[in-house]
Amino acid sequence: MSTIISVDTSDIRFPTSQQLDGSDAMNPDPDYSAAYVRIATDADDDLEGHGLVFTIGRGNDVQTAAIRALAPRLIGRDVEELLADMGGVWREFVWDSQLRWLGPEKGVMHMAIGAVVNALWDLKAKRAELPLWRLLAQMTPEEIVDLVDFRYLSDALTRDEALEMLRAAQPGRADREAQLLANGYPAYTTTPGWLGYSDEKLDRLCREAVADGFTQIKLKVGGDLDDDIRRLKIARDAVGPDIRIAVDANQRWDVADAIEWMAHLAPFDIAWIEEPTSPDDVLAHAAIARGVAPIPVATGEHGGGRVMFKQMLQAEALSVLQIDATRVAGINENIAILLLAAKFGVRVCPHAGGVGLCEAVQHLSMFDFVAVSGTVEGRMIEYVNHLHEHFVIPTEVSNGVYHAPSAPGNGMEMHAASRAEYEFRG
Repeated sequence: MSTIISVDTSDIRFPTSQQLDGSDAMNPDPDYSAAYVRIATDADDDLEGHGLVFTIGRGNDVQTAAIRALAPRLIGRDVEELLADMGGVWREFVWDSQLRWLGPEKGVMHMAIGAVVNALWDLKAKRAELPLWRLLAQMTPEEIVDLVDFRYLSDALTRDEALEMLRAAQPGRADREAQLLANGYPAYTTTPGWLGYSDEKLDRLCREAVADGFTQIKLKVGGDLDDDIRRLKIARDAVGPDIRIAVDANQRWDVADAIEWMAHLAPFDIAWIEEPTSPDDVLAHAAIARGVAPIPVATGEHGGGRVMFKQMLQAEALSVLQIDATRVAGINENIAILLLAAKFGVRVCPHAGGVGLCEAVQHLSMFDFVAVSGTVEGRMIEYVNHLHEHFVIPTEVSNGVYHAPSAPGNGMEMHAASRAEYEFRG
């Protein structure tokens, strides 16, 4: 038996605004940051669980404080007992009668719970000596559904329906795992597309993306229509007619603005329009989806919880679902969202631009391919080529694909030296 002896938090911020990395129409000067949590035990193995919440600078201290508020609930707890019932752990935190008043099931406290849940999964995977994707993919259908809280979801997806889907996918797991290890998981890149980049830098990075094997890039839009048209022309000329170009408005528009703006961008053969309006507005997304068709609508990186995703799917408000590794309450809730997407037949293309998100969300997509959806058709994980050097197990991407990690854990562990160097001290 071992117990949790510490839950440490760190406010870590990288000065990405200096080069305008991450800049978009709503966030012109982000400093990519992590509200970081590290769970230590008294076990002889010295293994720790690591998790984080991605933010873009100011307010990271608020997120860190929320994580710190959860620590007393973990100190002194039996580790084996916690790790044996990760579904119960999720419900204990999310359904806390006082904590949930701060959401419920969304916002800063919900994301803090996600960081703690993800850190516990990291510890569980390290103890099993498995990468997280493989740990999840080896679970039985019954064990997987036990991780999910079906309350509020049953009008769209029941436990029995989820079990049926998982059991149907079970016979092909070994073949798909072999395929994943041999071929990797498709990626696309947002590296060329930040709104603050010069035209020359945009052109150069677009050409480099094609040379690196990416078959899709993404550009930020929504600041100025004429600028967007000019930048899309530069990008299309650089990548040629066969590379897909997605665009991302980062919540910039009202419904009418989105439909009109996209009519001007449509001639550039747009792969999808991402976050065209408020992430909470299901009906607006549905109206935009009808108004810009056949251009797909993609959204989800700011989806506060599983109920929001359920409604988006029920309303046909999206056709590309974008999970985020740290926006919702951890791996359990993202599994619920993956099951919902599979039920509705909607492809999942995760958001992964921020610090640590590429490292983390690849595990969820790979689990989805092996054990849930059974396909990578039309699916890809976002990739941005910065800050990976700060992680113990950095994402490995080449020839336009993510290569499946083999090291134990969830990928979120940051080097101690990086944590120390970039810890924010006011």
